[in-house]
Amino acid sequence: MPPTDIDHAMRDPASAYSGPEALATDERLTTEQKIEALRQWEYDVREAEVAEEEGMADGGEDVLRQILIALAELGDSPDGERSAPSKQRPDSD
Repeated sequence: MPPTDIDHAMRDPASAYSGPEALATDERLTTEQKIEALRQWEYDVREAEVAEEEGMADGGEDVLRQILIALAELGDSPDGERSAPSKQRPDSD
């Protein structure tokens, strides 16, 4: 995969892949790159969920579930500290 394609996939995985499973099985990426891209995708979906709560966008519960499954299959453990901001817990980054 050319570097620009990798950069695009890392920044906006939802537009680069048909779903989390497609990303997780892409042999052109390392396991670390897959995890990083899936984490970005998870963050993006969680942000969209907050927007939906505020009446601004559609949610992605099924996609989020697929992302978490893909992360687990890649050996990544859940980490509440990396979750996207919510109305209850603002992002501290």
